Amino acid sequence: MDYITWRSFYTVLVFVLFIGIVLWAYSKGRKKSFDEAANSIFEEDELKRTKQDNTKQESKNNE
Repeated sequence: MDYITWRSFYTVLVFVLFIGIVLWAYSKGRKKSFDEAANSIFEEDELKRTKQDNTKQESKNNE
């Protein structure tokens, strides 16, 4: 086998892997976990905001 044949096999292999990743990413079973990951940043901001509000309330109560 020569170099061109190996490059052809490699190209087909990479294309098949690409199609597999696309199918995996857009499958219905992964949607829930992707949605949770996308919304996790908002949950962290909400927790920080709640913690800051609690700290402010505690400092007002100590006055």
